[in-house]
Amino acid sequence: MRYLLQCLLVCVFSMCTVGQDKPYDPSADALAQINKAVAEAKRQNKHVLVQVGGNWCKWCLKLTGFISSHQRIDSLITADYVLIKVNYSMENKNPEAMEMLDFPQRFGFPVFVVLDSSGKRIHTQNTAYLEEDDGYSEKKISEFLLSWNIQAVNPENYKP
Repeated sequence: MRYLLQCLLVCVFSMCTVGQDKPYDPSADALAQINKAVAEAKRQNKHVLVQVGGNWCKWCLKLTGFISSHQRIDSLITADYVLIKVNYSMENKNPEAMEMLDFPQRFGFPVFVVLDSSGKRIHTQNTAYLEEDDGYSEKKISEFLLSWNIQAVNPENYKP
């Protein structure tokens, strides 16, 4: 009975997501994604913005759509970050990557992790705090992005 229910839920989910973009790749090697992004961030003098989630997650898909449809958010990310989407799903929980990122799944999904250009985690952001009404807040996401870019975390900017 339990197996039948699981199969039914998978079928219903599959029908609901037909035709939607799948921004998370369950077959991707998340550690390789992260290493490539860190190398690119170092080359461009940026941080890495890791968006952890899955195609099964309504809020993960909503966040991806929100970012791509809001020019200001997209511009802030492009200017200051190398963005990657790391999959977390039943097919692939990417345990090595989750450990390397200090287990961001504890905050739920989606979750942002900011890495510096050496790959060190400098912040994990529960995206529930970036929500507003039944979606995301452009103001809150902008503030988050501006608070964790290279300029914001540079101690030289705060010395007298």
